[in-house]
Amino acid sequence: MNAPETVAGMPAGEIPRGRWPECLGSTRADATSGFLVFLIALPLCLGIALASGFPPIAGVFTAAIGAIVTTFISNSELTIKGPAAGMIVIVLGAMQSFGYTAGADPEADLRAYRMAIAVGVVAGVVQVAFGLLRAGALSEFFPTAVVHGMLAAIGFIICLKQLPVVFGQRATGEPLEILSELPDKLFHLNPAITTIGVVSLTILFGWPAIRGRLRPTWLRYIPAQLLVLAAAIPLGRWFDLAHDHYYRFAGHRYEVSESFLVDVPGNLLAAMTTPDFGVFTRSETLLSSLWWVMMFALVGSVESLLSARAIDLLDPWKRKTDMSRDLLAVGVANVAAAAVGGLPMISEIVRSKANVDNGARTRYADFWHGVFLLAAVVLAPGLIHMIPLSALAAMLVYTGFRLASPREFINVFQIGSEQLLIFVATIVGVLATDLLVGVGIGILLKFIVHAINGVPLGSFFKPFLKVSTVDDQTVQIDACGSAVFSNWIPFRRQIEQLGLVQHNNVIVNLAGADVVDHSVMSKLHELALDFEQAGLRLDVVGLGGHRQLSAHPYATRKRVTVQMRRITVVGPAAAEAALVEMVRGRGASGFTAVPCHGGGRRGADGSGRPLVRFETIVPADVAGIILDDLKGPRFADERMTAWIEPVDVLRLEQF
Repeated sequence: MNAPETVAGMPAGEIPRGRWPECLGSTRADATSGFLVFLIALPLCLGIALASGFPPIAGVFTAAIGAIVTTFISNSELTIKGPAAGMIVIVLGAMQSFGYTAGADPEADLRAYRMAIAVGVVAGVVQVAFGLLRAGALSEFFPTAVVHGMLAAIGFIICLKQLPVVFGQRATGEPLEILSELPDKLFHLNPAITTIGVVSLTILFGWPAIRGRLRPTWLRYIPAQLLVLAAAIPLGRWFDLAHDHYYRFAGHRYEVSESFLVDVPGNLLAAMTTPDFGVFTRSETLLSSLWWVMMFALVGSVESLLSARAIDLLDPWKRKTDMSRDLLAVGVANVAAAAVGGLPMISEIVRSKANVDNGARTRYADFWHGVFLLAAVVLAPGLIHMIPLSALAAMLVYTGFRLASPREFINVFQIGSEQLLIFVATIVGVLATDLLVGVGIGILLKFIVHAINGVPLGSFFKPFLKVSTVDDQTVQIDACGSAVFSNWIPFRRQIEQLGLVQHNNVIVNLAGADVVDHSVMSKLHELALDFEQAGLRLDVVGLGGHRQLSAHPYATRKRVTVQMRRITVVGPAAAEAALVEMVRGRGASGFTAVPCHGGGRRGADGSGRPLVRFETIVPADVAGIILDDLKGPRFADERMTAWIEPVDVLRLEQF
């Protein structure tokens, strides 16, 4: 945005809100951003639906209904609601458990589809209950490394399942099974379909690298997905995918047909499908349906809340989403979308980030993106039908790669090696078992790491907090035991109650915490931004006695004590200056000198002469050098008594 900025870094002028009629002044910016997001959303909605085993139009139902419904319920100003790649694995898993055959038996696929959307309706009701019960804090529990590991695992699975489609093949089975079959599928690729897929992948991976160098600058705002469609649709026409025929290449015979294009109905009303709630009454499907309800509701809620929180941090006006209200809105929209055959929806991070970058001002940008989606499928179904499936698969491969890119591994490792261990364990757990079990493995490993690092058993889930008043406007919270992800929710509640609710500055003293983990460090930073926006201050102190497990500013910290040596010297007061010069020269950062008197065995010590008691604390190796200095010629004529003793220090940097 080009608006002037205030000292706080927020755009000058009135903060835009999506309330009627205040939003009218933002209509142009919101409609423009909504249109640009629509260009990205349309192919992704179609591709995500196909990858989930749903009809392509189901993705458009979800995005359009989600955009229109949530705009009037949620106060999240810049998030875009719609189907997300992160839910593909769960939705497809539900379809397969209900008998999905990937086209081999259309009647069985329709039955599985109707049962899956029934699960979606009930999961939406559960999300509504979450919102009414103020369960927006749910996202605060999950460790950061586990969440990123879950998303990376989903990215791997998306890539594995969609790569064969890029080459004109189908992929069925578990992720590791698909990986073992991938070489054979590549060997039997369809050259025409592969050409479209490879061109699409080249554009998706190459466009970000050259976009920033382009002149004129307006070219930079063209989405890579739009360029893919601009190339893939003509290629599909060139290869005549709309008509069933065979062609020969390198001595082999290949088939192309309309099945390689997106299937979009001409009548939207006829495409709507009703749920089969009998899935909850039949004994053979009851348990699996309840399992998938839990998966839809929990994973969808966590993903949505994390996305909304991330976009709040990017909001130029620093507006804050009421997470429970947003969860309520997503739940209501999920009920409405699933009731007509739509996919589960969340606050989607990629489209939301594009919405911010495109200059959206209020939540009506989400509304406009939904309107444009509906208009496209109503007015131009023939054009959408020309889109090759391999191009959509390429977009999903690109999305999956971004979720599981090498950069993610590097970023996690920079936070700490223990974070990378949890991250990788979550990925392996998800790939080898399923999503929920993999997340459970990551959380369990996190608990084990914390136990090894010394987290007291009693403080895993309960923070031990002591509140004291500093002055009329400031309170201090002293944390003991630990400050880790599993006890963060009540910890945060206390900080918010004393600070944001009662309008106080807050000092969080972590000196008594044995372990402060990465999740808490990063969330304290986010909370400090909330305090700053409210005109308050949140200060975190007491970390001087903790050792960081990496150089990252939000790395896990472990309280440590370091053993040093205290050297005490009693001798003539006149020798004080020489003692100070000597210990300073050996690197000691401080000393204590106290006048004293006394007597020794010989009776002469201290009688009639002023004495000084001189102390300094230094590392063990330096202590040995200082003792040698005291025995040297510089102090040979002085009558001194010296001794050395071990001491434990809490703040090593002070010595």
